[in-house]
Amino acid sequence: MPPPDSASTRSSLSSLPLAANLMTDPTPSPTPATPPPNPLAAASSFLRHHLSRLASHLTAPRPALAAAATRAPGPQGASLSLALAPDEVARALTGTPVFTVCNSNNEFVLVSDPGTGLRSLGLLCFRSEDADALLTHVRTRQPVLGRGAKVVPITLDQVYMLKAEGIAFRFLPDPLQIKNALELKSGLTGFDGVPVFQSDLLVVKKQKKRYCPIYFQKEDIERELTKASKSSRGSALSKQIMVGSLEDVLKKMEINERNSGWDDLIFIPPGKSLNQHINEVSA
Repeated sequence: MPPPDSASTRSSLSSLPLAANLMTDPTPSPTPATPPPNPLAAASSFLRHHLSRLASHLTAPRPALAAAATRAPGPQGASLSLALAPDEVARALTGTPVFTVCNSNNEFVLVSDPGTGLRSLGLLCFRSEDADALLTHVRTRQPVLGRGAKVVPITLDQVYMLKAEGIAFRFLPDPLQIKNALELKSGLTGFDGVPVFQSDLLVVKKQKKRYCPIYFQKEDIERELTKASKSSRGSALSKQIMVGSLEDVLKKMEINERNSGWDDLIFIPPGKSLNQHINEVSA
């Protein structure tokens, strides 16, 4: 389904009533009979924790895909600032999908976070199955709002440009990658944000441009390191991997100047190699 016309979306939003009253009952919906032991039970618990905390309060929708389509990163004219412009940061995020829940008008289904007091918060999942769980949660808790709602993919560069417009988002990271990050950062019992992985061994120069790849999956960077450094295996390979959070990396990109090294970052979509992604974004 193509995105709705952005002008019509804005006009409908201005007269759009609240889609539903805020819910006060945080009790999760009934679950079916206990399934056989599941090795991903911790991941399911992780998602339920976020949904019970954030999605217990649903608010009015907000234009999604139409707005994103009109804010795709691109040249924005000359700037006197030495810091990276929003479209330059967004360009590094090109091609990485996340998943959210939209209503039948392609508007974000928003939540309130009682922990921070934030309202009109968009939830973005790095796994489609987590977005499916969020959709089920919305339909169960708010049947009227959930009627016609669906899971919609949106790329991180589009999300970043919407964030630059003042729309707030909260990421739900892949719990497997949280586990991977904690294993690499021994001594930690929790991880704040979306984990990303990087290694100095994978920095390359192509067509006179330097690329410092950032990966969303530990498995992807391990595969690349195995090809780049045949002498490293197992624990030796893990020692070459540095872990950070997506949110912190983006903040540093925003405050650092051009030619500082932060503008060399390129985020590699899950399941892809650096060469494959460079070829795709350069096509």
